[in-house]
Amino acid sequence: MRVMVIGGDGYCGWPTALRLSRRGHDICIVDNLSRRRIGRDLGIESLVPIATLSDRITAWSEIGGAPIKQYEIDIAENAEALADLVTQFRPEAVIHFGEQRSVPYSMMDPSAGLFTVRNNMMGTINLLEALVRTKTDAHVIHLGSIGVYGYETLGYEIPEGYQRVRNVDANGNLGPEQETLHPFNPLSKYHLTKALDHLGLAYYAEQHGIRATDLCQGAVWGAETPETRRDPRLANRFDYDPIYGTVVNRFALQAALDKPISVYGTGEQTRAIIHMDDVLDCVEGALAAPPERGDRVRVVNQIAECVSINALASLFAELSGVEIMHLPTPRSEPDENELIANNQSVLEFGVEPTLVSRENATDLIEFARRFADFADETQLYPVTQSPDLVPAS
Repeated sequence: MRVMVIGGDGYCGWPTALRLSRRGHDICIVDNLSRRRIGRDLGIESLVPIATLSDRITAWSEIGGAPIKQYEIDIAENAEALADLVTQFRPEAVIHFGEQRSVPYSMMDPSAGLFTVRNNMMGTINLLEALVRTKTDAHVIHLGSIGVYGYETLGYEIPEGYQRVRNVDANGNLGPEQETLHPFNPLSKYHLTKALDHLGLAYYAEQHGIRATDLCQGAVWGAETPETRRDPRLANRFDYDPIYGTVVNRFALQAALDKPISVYGTGEQTRAIIHMDDVLDCVEGALAAPPERGDRVRVVNQIAECVSINALASLFAELSGVEIMHLPTPRSEPDENELIANNQSVLEFGVEPTLVSRENATDLIEFARRFADFADETQLYPVTQSPDLVPAS
């Protein structure tokens, strides 16, 4: 299958491109390399040194991988170049990871927020328009976020996208049961873009027959995949800073360096998480089971488990013998919440979720320890507790 991976240089995109290439798909990576530029601008680097995208692709070819095409295109700003590439490559599927992925960055300052909104929303719309204009019937697999539903305790299991409701008419009578999109409650500009992306997908599915799957993903953790282990030049990035580092990876490096585990607020917040390998398995599952033309957007709650921040912190603190440090939370959200989400599609894909067990946490700490010399300890914790600086989770 011809598969275009937008954002194929990123934390999720790069291992996805390698996995699909290994499966025999013809891969075309599209990336504007903005994640690397943002890192340079902020002075934050991956714990694991990463090669340039060109060197990564060369390394993959040198170890026997199929050729991967590479195009540096800003899909939010250059709709014509994207449409031309779609015409040339004729993708049968598009994996859309090409968005600014950090909640903290999206709330850092007005400029970062506006970049996030424009980059994410216009990129998605330009992609959908390109498929319509070129009459390309490609399955769009969009990387969304479980955070679009907010972080309040709802008291019920969040369904995969759609819920059954009965409306009350003007006379107070219950109408027939029907399915409708579950309400969104985004608490950051990043999550706002993911909610609006979904509405864009739904519009183009309804009006133009676009086949789309929206992966409402939890926070991703993990360092390596079988493909990235094959050559140091194939290594994936590992972020640990307060802007791009997600909670499990941050805790792992803090534990590896014998530093306190940083918990924001009470730590009683519950978050959905998923391991990188499970992400790749889910993408493959979605790719193998596309919706039919005319179907509504398929929604997958791409999560492995829901766990409290305190539980994660306690595990890493116990394994490394360090203390837990509570910091004021800059988030505008409840001090604690329960989160229950249906992930039936993940199980139907045949994924056996990888959990943050003692064994897996120990392995991640040991991985981080291998690269400890590359760690910038000034990036382990927020420099200031600005109300606009939102730690990743």
